[in-house]
Amino acid sequence: MSSLLVILGVVTITFVVSRLVPSDPASLYAGARARPAQVEQVRQDLNLDAPLMSQYVSYIGDLLRGDFGISFATKRPIAQDLRRFLPATLELAFAATALSMLVGIPAGVAAAARRHRPSDTSLRLFAVLGVSVPVFWSALLLQLFFSSKLDWLPLAGRTDATTSFNEVTGFFLVDAVLSGSWSNVADVAAHLVLPVAVMAAYPLGLTIRLIRGAMLEVLGADYIEAATVAQVPRSTVLSRLALKNSLLPALTILGLTFAYSVSSAFLVEAVFAWPGLGKYLTDAIVRVDFPVITAAAMVIAVVYVAVNLILDLVQSWLDPRVQLS
Repeated sequence: MSSLLVILGVVTITFVVSRLVPSDPASLYAGARARPAQVEQVRQDLNLDAPLMSQYVSYIGDLLRGDFGISFATKRPIAQDLRRFLPATLELAFAATALSMLVGIPAGVAAAARRHRPSDTSLRLFAVLGVSVPVFWSALLLQLFFSSKLDWLPLAGRTDATTSFNEVTGFFLVDAVLSGSWSNVADVAAHLVLPVAVMAAYPLGLTIRLIRGAMLEVLGADYIEAATVAQVPRSTVLSRLALKNSLLPALTILGLTFAYSVSSAFLVEAVFAWPGLGKYLTDAIVRVDFPVITAAAMVIAVVYVAVNLILDLVQSWLDPRVQLS
């Protein structure tokens, strides 16, 4: 119930704020050369002349029927645009989350195991840089070095102009694999490297710091000291005893990482010309295309709520002491 209230609250706030912005969506929909009579007719057709509460009730009713409305700028159904742009953002988010977990958890364990040693200091410094460096700055630096100077990786976009395959799922890496062409897979993977590296920097640094802290707390427990006295191999103590009891914080990190990746995609997609939800929403904000703004905000809220709900269920399953509210 609380999850539904969060989504409703996001939709309501976004709806009201978008209507308060001084603009004329009817003129945007009708076009620059439309006559005043045509603009007025569009305003009536789109129900923009109705009271705000009437528009809100009508919009909520449309959402309950699965109708996100029509984009005032593109005149396409918003649901059709979301099916096109959302997979591109989710592909970045999944890849960034996987990278931050696969690298961050072992790095956090290694930092805790070598506390106060040079490797620990280096990993902590790397983590601080990851959470501190602005996304747009690191993106431009990587583009300058790996694309402009070395010419190792593509500068922007999801594929080269010459790459072609059927878009079955909307996830280009999956679709490239399904095409059976390794050249397609290599091209899509190359285009993913830089934006995923930039998007994963913050959650990777956060993962290293939190896993290190959780591991240090566990390593100070009595049963760890008993295992050490009993001459249990250090690798076994770290992997089977300490890490196992440090994974619950990692689950929270996983949810925050994925949700952060989806919501922070705006700058990454803008710098790398990535045709995803972030760029779609940014363009809508510039045009004051409020049906798109409201729909995109709702999608992001649903992702947040769904991820947190799944993590709560997993945590309650792994640890019976966790109670769902």
